[in-house]
Amino acid sequence: MVRITEDLIRRRAEHNDCEIFSLEEISLHQQEIEKLEYLDKWCRDLKILYLQNNLIPKIENVGKLKKLEYLNVALNNIERIENLEGCEELKKLDLTANFIGELSSIETLKYNIHLNELFLVGNPCTEFEGYRQYVVATLHQLKCLDSKEIERSERIQALQNYPEVKQKIREQERAYLLKRAREKEEAQRRLQERKDKKEKQMKSKLGFDSSESLKNKENHQAEGDREQETWRTAEDDEEDRRFWEEPTPYTPETRLETHRYIEEKRRAKDNTRESKKREKPPRTLVTAEGKVLNVNVPKLHFSLKDDEENNQIILDLAVYRHLDTSLLDVDVQPTYIRVLVKGKPFQLVLPEEVKPDISSAKRSQTTGHLVVSMPKPSSCSVNESKLAKEIILAKQKVSTSVKHSDCNTPQKNARRSAQVEKLEVDPSKYSFPDVTKIIQEKERIGQGPIRLQPEKITETKKSYVDFENDDVPPLI
Repeated sequence: MVRITEDLIRRRAEHNDCEIFSLEEISLHQQEIEKLEYLDKWCRDLKILYLQNNLIPKIENVGKLKKLEYLNVALNNIERIENLEGCEELKKLDLTANFIGELSSIETLKYNIHLNELFLVGNPCTEFEGYRQYVVATLHQLKCLDSKEIERSERIQALQNYPEVKQKIREQERAYLLKRAREKEEAQRRLQERKDKKEKQMKSKLGFDSSESLKNKENHQAEGDREQETWRTAEDDEEDRRFWEEPTPYTPETRLETHRYIEEKRRAKDNTRESKKREKPPRTLVTAEGKVLNVNVPKLHFSLKDDEENNQIILDLAVYRHLDTSLLDVDVQPTYIRVLVKGKPFQLVLPEEVKPDISSAKRSQTTGHLVVSMPKPSSCSVNESKLAKEIILAKQKVSTSVKHSDCNTPQKNARRSAQVEKLEVDPSKYSFPDVTKIIQEKERIGQGPIRLQPEKITETKKSYVDFENDDVPPLI
């Protein structure tokens, strides 16, 4: 039994930021609700209420909704109109395809002075003789009945024949109520028979049935689990066929019974599915030897291109166009790429080594595909790495040579000291001009272009005068 809960109303109030106290419109259709409750306490400001296609048997707990303007309770199990006197602003009431047979119950709508539209199509009361005349004459404020506008002449004629039509409606109501009493008894009997049949089946399954059923049960167990499952499915199919082919009247009880039967079958399927469901072992992405495998669990189309101009590898993965990007997880490694699409792994071994740190991933704005650009190591960087290796090797060789030469260093130092003692060092015999001071440079303070040639010549002449050495002839 589905009931109206605060959580259900909040989930249906997303358009109002899940606030229910200020809610003005809510849709609770097709929720299999079997009782109307709590709305008059939680949602006092409701103006529009949709409750169609449920299992509500009675209109209740809506009398305090003073601002309610439109109430839709079509396709339910309602048998009479009641408890709507407090809905002072009610303008439209939809009771299509219910089980309203007490047509006289519409007299309770006299107090809803703003009621303009009423829908009773598909109810047993619409088959009564004089149905439309009775409704038009009873509800003076009504302007439209069953999508047909009420004309002034029609209302005058209905008021003239109102006593006779009312008498006929009363008689037809009594006949319908007697019929409904018989239908309720029949439904109760069928429900009891179904319960007894289920109890017998349960007893037979537990081993309390006759000896023949025990022998059949033993035979079925000997045949194996697979044949037993097929037997059970065949039995279920036969039960379904009998249930759906059995002729039954269209009543609130049969509608509720059908719903309960479908719900029971759904639960049985869910239980069998859960019992058969086994946890799948995690998929192997990397073997124990360290070999990376190609995996495509989400079964997506992809293309791998080698862009030689930009020296990169491009992966185009055809993910679903409207898939949220937060459900994608990209992991680029030097030799392979792994993408998790809603938790399902896609893994591909790359033909060449790439740089993960500067790789990029983005979504295509036209197709929604995931495009991953993975630059390859450039030739310069390869050469640099080779040079670095060579330098390291050279340093290692030098270090080894130095170690070998450490034992000969004392002898070499002695020889060098002996040679130094034999050298003749006499500064007077060796006089060389200081070439660095031939030209005296001046600090350039000025800015702008280089000075002209004549000025440079004069400076050089001055520098010659400053030079004093008898051994060097003067320059002309």
